[in-house]
Amino acid sequence: MFNHIKAMRQRWQVRREAAEMSDRDLEDIGLSRSQLQHLVTMPADVPQRVAAMGQIFGLDEAKLRADPPSYVWMLERCGACGDRGACGLVLDRGELSRPRDAAFCPNAADFVDLARVA
Repeated sequence: MFNHIKAMRQRWQVRREAAEMSDRDLEDIGLSRSQLQHLVTMPADVPQRVAAMGQIFGLDEAKLRADPPSYVWMLERCGACGDRGACGLVLDRGELSRPRDAAFCPNAADFVDLARVA
């Protein structure tokens, strides 16, 4: 219980810091205010989900992060996805999962495109 409260407090702190960032700070990190707000309010497991789903498509995390604006867009779509249950089932299967199993994923087309380039 204590760890849950501690995690909530840390998230509130991050949200407060994000809200206080200047336009210059946002420009430096290459995000709009709405993108930053979306990133700090999405479920904490989203980056891990994107990385794990990328692996199903043959992509490592470095390749996913190579184009920061595209990576942020993938995080945003994942964070807003309504298929978390299906995603969890595919990710739980690990190496047994294939790209066709993740056709529901809002990032599937991007994963396929990145895998072609890689």
